[in-house]
Amino acid sequence: MNNLKRVDLNLLVTLEVLLTERSVTRAAERLNLSQPSVSIQLAKLREIYHDPLLLPGSRGMLPTARALGLLTPLRQTLADLGRLVAAEQPFDPLQAEMTWQLAAADAAEYAILLPMLPKLRLAAPQSRLAIREASPKTMSRDLADGVIDLGFLAREEAPAELRHRQLFHENYLLVGRRDHPLLQTPPSLEQFCQLEFVMISQDGGGFRTQIDTLLEAQGLTRRVVMSLPHFLFIPTLLARSDMVAMLPSRMLGELLGDLRTWPVPLELPGYDMVMVWHERSHLDPAHSWLRDQVVTSLE
Repeated sequence: MNNLKRVDLNLLVTLEVLLTERSVTRAAERLNLSQPSVSIQLAKLREIYHDPLLLPGSRGMLPTARALGLLTPLRQTLADLGRLVAAEQPFDPLQAEMTWQLAAADAAEYAILLPMLPKLRLAAPQSRLAIREASPKTMSRDLADGVIDLGFLAREEAPAELRHRQLFHENYLLVGRRDHPLLQTPPSLEQFCQLEFVMISQDGGGFRTQIDTLLEAQGLTRRVVMSLPHFLFIPTLLARSDMVAMLPSRMLGELLGDLRTWPVPLELPGYDMVMVWHERSHLDPAHSWLRDQVVTSLE
């Protein structure tokens, strides 16, 4: 490392041209320098390597054994340096062999990843997707460490230090089986409170959400009889019982089956779903392309 500090890397370019041309005159022409300038650089190179490197000959200059030994690694090093400082190549999804790490709750998998997948497979057939559980508590660190590339969270859960883009606004619907005895017509608020609810508690074991706070402000309560950490089990559970759930509208789609939805008889705010990523990935062409795929698939 100490030797590198005293070497002008341009000298290595001159050395490679001199060893290729074996002529100060021709080397000067290729480098667009004067012959005296190239001669001065050759003198510096001889001092650095403690070797004459090039000697006068009948048909031009002859490289020494040390110089011949330097030529191949010198060309490789210059090629590597050229790639290091070259302009970044455009991202080609058709040829890319990427493994993208995405973090999403299962509701976001249905609402975001499922619409994106067909187009993504066609555009980037050599690439893979790894889907991880979204954890608001570790999202910032996981993105900074490169454990994940993109995350999907409700805006209020998204760490402020991350880049983000809003994807859509989500609303909740009341969901239950089609032949539910208490839901043959849209329920009143009083009927709503008589239903048996199953709810999502990502941390496990929770039985309270903002719905309960809003109801209590009106002197009402509802019955939450089960909490689950994931959405996936809920459609089957609702279809086989008289339980109901408040679910994000975009995740329902094909999951409805024998279920149906009703508007909520309560002024219930929704939430903004955002895509989050770290600053270190913001200008990466592949990452930018992936973000665009997410956005266009939801349009």
